[in-house]
Amino acid sequence: MNFSPRALSSALAVVGASLVLGGLTSWAQGVLPDALESFANSPSGWTALTALLVAATRPSLTRGAVLGVASFVALVLGYTVASELRGLTYDPAFWSVVGIIAGPFVGIAAAAVVGPHATRAALGAGALAGVLIADGIYGLTEVSSSTSPFYWTLCLVAGAALIAIMATRLRTSAAAAGVVASAVGATGVLSVGYVVLNGVY
Repeated sequence: MNFSPRALSSALAVVGASLVLGGLTSWAQGVLPDALESFANSPSGWTALTALLVAATRPSLTRGAVLGVASFVALVLGYTVASELRGLTYDPAFWSVVGIIAGPFVGIAAAAVVGPHATRAALGAGALAGVLIADGIYGLTEVSSSTSPFYWTLCLVAGAALIAIMATRLRTSAAAAGVVASAVGATGVLSVGYVVLNGVY
């Protein structure tokens, strides 16, 4: 895969922004109000940041996959450096592996959403909405006793809003059905995945 100078500069911008935002999430854990504190310590938080950064470059699906990995891992490394500077010990190995596995899917979904193909956009938006909805469900059902319900509810609202916006934007019943089906599928798979991840980590 060849990168043009423009694509290379976009990739460097994504990595640089991810390092900074990863560092900021470490700092934010001690600054954000209780209602939003979970953003800095949840899979949906870093997934949303990765998706937004990748989508901003409007890449192809292949480059989206590469940028998804680069962004997610850079977020983890930025978080690690900031944590160490704060005097905290953090091992980036686990979440770096998660980023290498999940990053391509997040990057492809983000690239598809901003791409020209309606079906791909529908599937990508549904997958990203599923990340938010699954995390919201997990938060409200599994860690509700130790965290504020506000952020998890916000995840559910944001996921539903993404489905509605994309279904409206694509304007066909088939595309709308694709968004919903993709979101339902992703929510089911990721709900299981979150339980496994939190059980392992």
